[in-house]
Amino acid sequence: MDPQGFAGPKIVKPLTTEALAAYKAAQDRAGVIYISRIPPGMRPSKVRHLMSSHGEVGRVYLQQEDAKRAYLRRKYTSTKKPHFTEGWVEFKNKKVARSVAEMLNAQPIGGKKGTRWRDDVWTMKYLPKFKWNMLTEQVAHEAAIHTAKLRVELSQSRSEQRDYMRNVELARVLEKRSQRKKEQGEEMVLKPLSRTNKRSSEVEGDVARKRRRDNDDGLDTVLGSIF
Repeated sequence: MDPQGFAGPKIVKPLTTEALAAYKAAQDRAGVIYISRIPPGMRPSKVRHLMSSHGEVGRVYLQQEDAKRAYLRRKYTSTKKPHFTEGWVEFKNKKVARSVAEMLNAQPIGGKKGTRWRDDVWTMKYLPKFKWNMLTEQVAHEAAIHTAKLRVELSQSRSEQRDYMRNVELARVLEKRSQRKKEQGEEMVLKPLSRTNKRSSEVEGDVARKRRRDNDDGLDTVLGSIF
């Protein structure tokens, strides 16, 4: 999880058997609500503060916006702080979480007149049978998929770069040969590809395209078997 989007206890101590049993019981009693939209500029600490007025809050996690979108926003606007798009709030009591979601959903955030988010509207839902460890597994799964896709794209980019450099070198060699021919008073004539060579090039192209498709299918298969 991104530490900037997390708000909760950060001190972790070893658990005894009794403490572990108590922790599991607390997790069974806890409930999680999902907030589908976080008002611009609202941070995890503010969400915790607002939710705490309705019940005892455990952990809060807000998902940051897409990296590309964040880059464009910082480049073309004056807002440099991170923005969050969605969030999860854990209440110690699942009954409280359900009632809070039903009470606040589609309602204005409110507050004193002139406050920043007074007219923004909550959009939230209680997640039955959803526990916090499911959220951490989901975040880790999405991060692994993103890393795998970046690895494949980087491999393809390197292959394209090698092909480009090979073509550049070939063009340079042909240019030198053409210049020498001109100095000798001869005209350089490029021989057309033979039918066999042309067919071989087409086959190589088909094989390369098939290999890329197989790599993509193999990636999906590997991710499916792992996750």
